[in-house]
Amino acid sequence: MSVLTGLLAGFLTGRLVWLLARPLLRQPGFVRTNYRDRGVPTGGGVVLVLTVLAVEAGRVLAGAAGRGAVVPSAPRAAVLVAATGFALMGLLDDLAGGGHPRGFRGHVAALSHGQLTSGGVKLVGGAAVALVTAALAESRTGRGSTHGAGHGVFALLADAALVALAANLANLLDRAPGRTLKVAGAAFVALVAAASGSVPASVAVVAGAGLALLRDDLHERVMLGDTGANALGAVMGAGVVAACGFSTRLWVLAALAAANMASEVVSFTRVIEAIPPLRAADRLGRLPPARD
Repeated sequence: MSVLTGLLAGFLTGRLVWLLARPLLRQPGFVRTNYRDRGVPTGGGVVLVLTVLAVEAGRVLAGAAGRGAVVPSAPRAAVLVAATGFALMGLLDDLAGGGHPRGFRGHVAALSHGQLTSGGVKLVGGAAVALVTAALAESRTGRGSTHGAGHGVFALLADAALVALAANLANLLDRAPGRTLKVAGAAFVALVAAASGSVPASVAVVAGAGLALLRDDLHERVMLGDTGANALGAVMGAGVVAACGFSTRLWVLAALAAANMASEVVSFTRVIEAIPPLRAADRLGRLPPARD
């Protein structure tokens, strides 16, 4: 499956899944009040996961019929692990994380006092999911056969950190309608342009599903929630690990680490609002500001 075909499959399947899942996501347990005091379904990121699972199931069936591989490749499996694993962590936060400390320091402080928050679960569980994702996504280059054991461990940990930090950054950006989807879309375009290897079509499927949700997110008919933001960021991170050389991945890791650390002292929303081009891009397609 090509990247373009993956985008199209993700968009069409994503629209169908969203239409089918909309009544479920409107149940009281999934609805949250946004900044306009409007009840909006959260956890819309479930659509991303169901979409990539549905498309991959179709590819497996096609393979069984003699039209491709029956068993997904390691990079395809990496995307499935990233999407489902980080979505599960995010869903827990969406449903149970409202009263818990927020931010990296808040969750670490809670853990140090023996309190396991939903964010703490994401720290521990997300690290495990990121490790498995990184191992699968980078396996196409045969890390273990071409490098020493020390370099292999370092590369694996660096790639896992990249995936985890990408997931967290996407979540940090999810403070305004459509923002995370726009940034993820830009990241996907940059990934396709800069990749030294093949971008897994499954990454394109998730990007297409995000595009299918963009209009409804901008018009405040659904929120990605932590479920979708975490999954979307992790999948983009897995795409970088699968398709880019190690030096490129280190640069991306450094940028992600800097952005995550900056979030502890700087408001991304204030930065965006202070820079006219970013402000215009951020507001594009969004509903007009609420009036008093």
